[in-house]
Amino acid sequence: MISSNPGSLPVPLTHSWSSFCEGIKTALPIVLGFIPVAFMLGAEAAQKDFNSLLIMFLTMVNFAGGSEFAAIELWSSPPAVLFILFVTLMVNSRHLIMGATLAPYIKNLPKRIKFTTLFFMADEVWALSMQDIQRRSVQASTLAPFRFDFYMGIGITLYITWSTFAGIGAHYGNQLGDLHQYGLHMAFPAMFIAILFSMWQTKSDALPWAISALSAAVAFYVLPGGWYVIIGTLSGMLTVYIRS
Repeated sequence: MISSNPGSLPVPLTHSWSSFCEGIKTALPIVLGFIPVAFMLGAEAAQKDFNSLLIMFLTMVNFAGGSEFAAIELWSSPPAVLFILFVTLMVNSRHLIMGATLAPYIKNLPKRIKFTTLFFMADEVWALSMQDIQRRSVQASTLAPFRFDFYMGIGITLYITWSTFAGIGAHYGNQLGDLHQYGLHMAFPAMFIAILFSMWQTKSDALPWAISALSAAVAFYVLPGGWYVIIGTLSGMLTVYIRS
């Protein structure tokens, strides 16, 4: 029987180089999806007069691709800073839910590790780490602890890839014309859908996923801004709560 109290798990006090390397290896397939999407982000930023250093700075400060694309799309001269900040917060609101799922696993860790974990908490880093916890929990028949070094192996690999290729895209992107004609913009959603399905456990998972997707789709067409992110997330969570 798997324990349901991750907060009671012992806190690992040692660092594991092998876990870090395992995280890097786990991230490599995701890197293949990150490269074209980051390149496209940089190319779109170049059209708004961002240079390579500026877009790399943006991606390093705000490690969240969805909000970066939104910010670049809304960028104007002069920029509507408050509106861009609002939309960024809306799009990044899903991190509140992701952080809540990680909180029981990291609450007993030192503050510097907590803050580092939250800083690198991109969608893919979170999903792969939660998948790792699920896999090890099934193998051990008890709730497995959070592996910080594994998490950081994934996070640092994707962080460097994202910022580097965004900078390269800003430098070379304008020479390739409209990158949408190559279908590169589909790499990001396709990659994340693959991660989600790898976390699929039983048929009962289908209902909250379907309701979340349907709610987000309706909100996307009906409401402005990034409300579809919040509505899709909350509708899925509410479905799980009602069924439990």
